[in-house]
Amino acid sequence: MQGKLYLCATPIGNLNDITLRVLQTLKEVDIIAAEDTRTSIKLLNHFEIKTPMTSYHEHNKIEKAWKLIEKMKAGQNVALITDAGTPGISDPGEELVRLCYESDLEVTSLPGAAACITALTMSGLSTRRFAFEAFLPKGKKERALILEELKQEARTVILYEAPHHLSRTLTELYHALGERNLTLCRELTKRYEAVHRTTISAAISYYQENAPRGEYVLIIEGISHQELHQEKQQAFQTMPLLDHMAFYENQGISHKDAMKLAAKDRGVSKREIYSALLSLNENNIP
Repeated sequence: MQGKLYLCATPIGNLNDITLRVLQTLKEVDIIAAEDTRTSIKLLNHFEIKTPMTSYHEHNKIEKAWKLIEKMKAGQNVALITDAGTPGISDPGEELVRLCYESDLEVTSLPGAAACITALTMSGLSTRRFAFEAFLPKGKKERALILEELKQEARTVILYEAPHHLSRTLTELYHALGERNLTLCRELTKRYEAVHRTTISAAISYYQENAPRGEYVLIIEGISHQELHQEKQQAFQTMPLLDHMAFYENQGISHKDAMKLAAKDRGVSKREIYSALLSLNENNIP
């Protein structure tokens, strides 16, 4: 019999949020792989869990994954925990899960706390559709690319940020996205939990006078469909008509349908597009 990987969600602050199923599993598995054993030992000691523990983190995620896989192939069950929340969400646990499937090992997830979902549900912003970005990339080029993508994001956006980087990130968001409604959540489920519903510009001003404290989850309102349509329409209106037609025809769309789409993008009739194209063709005749 092969062993199994258990993804065990742990509290993000309040220890009472741990589930009975997770407690039972942590006691019964053969080994616990923890992101930071120094942090996790406090949790295990609090619940009097004596299961052996080993480290599994960003810097050993591949090498250690194979060692854990060997243990599971030998019949041992492994529980994976992160410092706080659900493993595999914005942490190296996703690599272990992927390699387990490649090795034909069974994986299961024991649900529980997740900071992104906790913050979203109490944000007061739309929860029907959302995009989770976790921490923005550190590299300038990749960071700029993600911010440009978020500019056109109609879904509610969830970001994580450390207190010492918060002001810089808010400023970058304002330059990239413009003014948006924003909910800032910090110290979730802890004694000093705080939820601040505001706007990006107001948050920038607030943290110029007040030092950020604690880990933050940013819930950002997506661009409205009306604004998105207006931006696309403005972009197409400045595009040369022949380039606009080529944009659709290069996708295999017929000339007739491309005229319909171009007319809709530019907010004009199909007849106007036809006349403009006819005029362009006549002017190009030698």
